Amino acid sequence: MKVTGPLGAAPTPNTRPAARAAGGFALPSAGSAAPAAQAGAASSASGVTGAAALMALQGVEDPTERRRRAIRRGSGLLDRLDELKLALLGDRDAAAALGRLARDLAQARDEDAEPDLKAVLDQIDLRASVELAKAEIRRTPV
Repeated sequence: MKVTGPLGAAPTPNTRPAARAAGGFALPSAGSAAPAAQAGAASSASGVTGAAALMALQGVEDPTERRRRAIRRGSGLLDRLDELKLALLGDRDAAAALGRLARDLAQARDEDAEPDLKAVLDQIDLRASVELAKAEIRRTPV
């Protein structure tokens, strides 16, 4: 079977020239030159359609990929929060950790995640926002 595009497979023709079935080589006759040219034009058009279909499929995002990206973003924020905690506990300058946390928090987030995953991601975002606000308060003299 030959896959012709997004509609599925098409059966292959069972009729073959006798010379090909016997294993020999045969040139097409003069009468069959026009149908061969038409077939070439049709196959090139279907190739363009197939390429367009593949490009369209690449643009379609899989729900599991969105979930994976959301989990990766949440894990990254938790890592930045850990870096900040270690910097504050170790009496090191936390400015670099705060900058990375702010950068990661500013990344776009998919809003169509599963409800439970969305709730966890909301809590992580809130915690990161609180830490950034506390750092801003510490920097601002009273």
